[in-house]
Amino acid sequence: MPATLVARPLHRSVDDLVGGRPREPMVAADSKSGARFERVMIDGERHVLKYQDVRDDWLMRATGDLGQRFVTLWASGLLDAMPPVIDPVVVGCAVEGHVSAVLMRDVSATLLPLGDVQIPLAAQERYLDHMAAVHAAFRGWRDDVGLTPLANRYLAFAPAVAQAEAELGSGALVPRLIGQGWAALPGVAPRLAAVVLPLLDDLSPLYAALCDVPHTFVHGDWKAANIGSHADGRTVLLDWGELAGEASPLADLSIYLALNSARLPVTKEATIACYRAALGRHGVSTRGWWERALALELLAGAVQFGWEKALGGPGPELSWWEARAIEGARWLPR
Repeated sequence: MPATLVARPLHRSVDDLVGGRPREPMVAADSKSGARFERVMIDGERHVLKYQDVRDDWLMRATGDLGQRFVTLWASGLLDAMPPVIDPVVVGCAVEGHVSAVLMRDVSATLLPLGDVQIPLAAQERYLDHMAAVHAAFRGWRDDVGLTPLANRYLAFAPAVAQAEAELGSGALVPRLIGQGWAALPGVAPRLAAVVLPLLDDLSPLYAALCDVPHTFVHGDWKAANIGSHADGRTVLLDWGELAGEASPLADLSIYLALNSARLPVTKEATIACYRAALGRHGVSTRGWWERALALELLAGAVQFGWEKALGGPGPELSWWEARAIEGARWLPR
């Protein structure tokens, strides 16, 4: 566990946060949550403002965030306690009423390219090592600052979210796709649907099982669009928002496998083995808990992203997650 955290102050307004400098709207290339962004120049360096406003952001609504989680994370000092191999990019936060704003350095030039471009093997090995470094640094950490609760993490992509967004008339694309994917799942992967859909109605068996494996601090969204590299080898990691919090370390690995499946330079099994070896290098023994935690977290990944796999139709990807979900279900309490 890191040393005692040092709290960070919050600015009382966005103008105060940026020193009154002019801002201009921008469109983030891979943002899918509906969040608003602005550009601002500070001392000759480009910065990006991300607004946390529940009126704009369907993922905030889905996880029950009223606009405070990202600033809570910043104010807690957790980002300052990250291992030096991780650059969280954030330089300040402000709160104005029910809306908060996160100021980040513009690191777009360091990020992985968009699309299905394969992640270089050496880069992936470095990312997995740095992921493990975070998990090792925070092993045993319990959320006493108020980040995303465990259950909220796994229900953020549930059919109920799609229904709620439709009833709101939000127009957000991803919730529509979520609804379509879950509706299609029984037809394309009936065995996966038989495991996952009941858990989306009643998460308690999976929740209880996941509470009983080792926990740490997780970023929660290790997708390629959030990852980059500095020239000195440090990993750039964006979007410490709706899915950051306490969970099994394998929550981050499961997300990495699910959201980067088309870009992996090696098999999922080799990727898992690489991460496990990295944990060992960082002093975390996997003896006695690994198999159970991995099976449960891959089941949890199917609970989160079974809809996305269904939209891809029958094939090796869907079959892999179906097999992992069936295996994970064997570890659920009876």
